[in-house]
Amino acid sequence: MTESDTGLRARLVDVGVELLASEGPQALTLREIARRAGVSHGAPRRYFPTHLELLSAIARRGFDDLADRVGKALSPDPHDPLDPRAQVAALARTYVDFALDRPGMYELMFRHDLLESGTLGLRGTSLPLFSLFADLVGEVHPEADARRTAGALWANLHGVAQLWRWRSLPLAVPGEDLGPLLDTVLAAHLGPEGGR
Repeated sequence: MTESDTGLRARLVDVGVELLASEGPQALTLREIARRAGVSHGAPRRYFPTHLELLSAIARRGFDDLADRVGKALSPDPHDPLDPRAQVAALARTYVDFALDRPGMYELMFRHDLLESGTLGLRGTSLPLFSLFADLVGEVHPEADARRTAGALWANLHGVAQLWRWRSLPLAVPGEDLGPLLDTVLAAHLGPEGGR
């Protein structure tokens, strides 16, 4: 692939990311991305033979952004590292904040058809993040099945993010701060803070 090919490929993904942020996943058609990138409607097929491959490349940007945010949250001060429970809490907060900050991207990233597509490798992008989560949960709660506990905690966080975004949780749980709710979620899955 030439440098100009690489540039156009990246531009198509950039346009997709921008379109996703401004108009949501339903706007991500090949034709609209091509139009906004200033190329013919057939040009994206040269780099992305299927629509699914373009969506996957856009979603990969979301996973990269989330991984970057998680990395920063887990080590805010290299001279004073967070203990494992504080890291789980930071990861949980980062995950929910990402879902609320970038709802279109969040929705796209967890589409089953993109994650399951064997040629696109999104499982290879999402599973290391889950493994990190499970490892931290195992350090906090060593007597539990760490992957199962992390899975339940992740599902709970996913539900919190969706219900908060839909404004259902704020109707049922008073307050505008997610912090106390996330503390309750962590305690439900990891036990009370300071206890084992």
